[in-house]
Amino acid sequence: MDYVARTPEQLGQILKSCRIERKLTQQAAGTKVGLKQSTVSVVESDAARTSVETLYKLLSALQLELVLRDRNGDTASVPKKNQREW
Repeated sequence: MDYVARTPEQLGQILKSCRIERKLTQQAAGTKVGLKQSTVSVVESDAARTSVETLYKLLSALQLELVLRDRNGDTASVPKKNQREW
C-alpha cells in the first residue's frame, strides 16, 4: 500500500500506524535498528525533529521504503537510472 505524507505530522502518524499494524512496540521497532524507544516516540510524535538517518533506520525496521514522485505526475523530469543530476 502507498501512503502520502505531505507534512511531518502526517509522516509520524503513518509510521506509527505501520508499526502498530506490524504488531511492534516502539521498543521492538527501535531494537531492530539500534534506536531507543524514546527516539521512535519522537519520530512518531514530532517527525520534524528527526534526522534523515533516524528516519531511514525506522523505515528499515518497519520494512518500508521512501519513494519520491512528482506531484503533477510528470515523470519526464525524473533522472534516469545511473544518471547523476547535481
